[in-house]
Amino acid sequence: MHTLLVLLGPTGIGKTELSLHLAKYYNAPILSSDSRQFYRELNIGTAKPTPEQLLRASHYFINTHSILDNYNAGQYEIDVINILPDLFANSNYAMLVGGSMLYIEAVCHGIDDLPTIDPEIRQYIKQIYLENGVEGIRSLLKKLDVTYYNQVDLKNSQRIMHALEICIMTNQPYSALRTQTNKTRPFQIIKIGLNRPREELYERINKRVDEMISQGLETEVRSLYPYKQRNPLNTVGYKEFFDYFDGHYTYTEAIDKIKQHSRNYAKKQLSWFNRDASVRWFHPDDALAIINYINSFNGNIGDIKQTGE
Repeated sequence: MHTLLVLLGPTGIGKTELSLHLAKYYNAPILSSDSRQFYRELNIGTAKPTPEQLLRASHYFINTHSILDNYNAGQYEIDVINILPDLFANSNYAMLVGGSMLYIEAVCHGIDDLPTIDPEIRQYIKQIYLENGVEGIRSLLKKLDVTYYNQVDLKNSQRIMHALEICIMTNQPYSALRTQTNKTRPFQIIKIGLNRPREELYERINKRVDEMISQGLETEVRSLYPYKQRNPLNTVGYKEFFDYFDGHYTYTEAIDKIKQHSRNYAKKQLSWFNRDASVRWFHPDDALAIINYINSFNGNIGDIKQTGE
């Protein structure tokens, strides 16, 4: 049976190395579901697989787009679903690896077919937010779509702005366009969640930020400063350095904020994934248990190998 293995978890948990081990064991290509690894210009701050790691398995959706492109979860869903038949022609398994919640949701369950937003409308909403803050966009959403206003996380400015863009683009309430129906997929989906004790995860996140700094993250972000308004750059590790360049943070404060915001994002990811009862959770070091779990669906495909072989 064709099977999509979904390896998900918070930032810094250790998905990359485990995915390479599983890809070798199952002869499975890896499709990134990290929505920032799509972009060629974002490297250090997105913790992309190294060139050596990329050679260890076939990878898709890494370095496929520019930050100047308009790319979203809806288009990603189409692209992944279109490429999977070709991948399944060569292997019974493919792997979706990453932590971008909406993009994983799009592939596994589908998302509503919503219109592409005109750049002018996007800029209009962004300007309201810049001038009036989150209260400004909350107020407008309450006026245009009170139903979604009562459902959405009112602290999530990105989600509020997205809903406003749809409202204005279509002249209809966003809530009226959301079907929230799951699409049927012609393949089996097995979801594997990775987690660690909270202190262990936070220590890994802090260490990874330090490594990014030593690898030259500041220089990478500085080269992208002219494009800081592009949506892909509204990303932890980049926006904090932009604030440092603009004089809002000291250098030390910027690094501390990157660590803090990375930890906050990890917590948000775990909260989202924990709502999905179909996810089976493992420690990233427990490769044997993960393989046994996967094999329990389709039967064992061979001798179990230790991680690192």
